Amino acid sequence: MNDWNPFASAPIRESVQVFGVELRKGDRVRLWPQKRADILDLALTGKVATIEAIEEDFENQIHLAVIIDDDPGKDFGALRQPGHRFFFLPEEVEPVSLEALEENKP
Repeated sequence: MNDWNPFASAPIRESVQVFGVELRKGDRVRLWPQKRADILDLALTGKVATIEAIEEDFENQIHLAVIIDDDPGKDFGALRQPGHRFFFLPEEVEPVSLEALEENKP
């Protein structure tokens, strides 16, 4: 516990590997929550989101902060406001290419 500093900056991660694809801030992903902890997990399943940040906690667990693409309040998510920014583990997202998104447009 002597090495822990609550005021230290969290490590900044530029990218993370997900299913063999390197993801960075601004990349698009499809959400597949695994824990099913609450109603939001059900509501967000299959949604496309944009990675807003890649963060690492004090236990060295990586989390992807995402903003849901079709959220009417996504501007608040970009400002890091609660309720419009969601956290997922790397294994809970699927990389999505722009081509795949274009193919699925109605």
